[in-house]
Amino acid sequence: MNQLDKSVSAVFLAITLATTLGCAATPTRESTGQYIDDAAITAKVKAAILDRPTLKVLDIHVQTVRGVVQLWGTVGTQAQIDEAGNVAKGVAGVKSVTNDMKRM
Repeated sequence: MNQLDKSVSAVFLAITLATTLGCAATPTRESTGQYIDDAAITAKVKAAILDRPTLKVLDIHVQTVRGVVQLWGTVGTQAQIDEAGNVAKGVAGVKSVTNDMKRM
């Protein structure tokens, strides 16, 4: 193997490692796949909440990190807070729900 082949191999290895490590999860950062999964869960939870006639409230915010859904915002009643939490728990892929919603 000549010097040029070794250099090309080294560059290819470096690029492969950087790409692999760049998409890997860390304790403080999601992997690319996990980010996409969480975005899908967030969309499903939002759709499920908007599908409920008693929860047609634009002040319910949803975020998902590693399958844990966080709800926050304001609604009119405690029953709506509880219902939003229960709806979120029923969505496929949700590991748990942190319900930080408040009543007006």
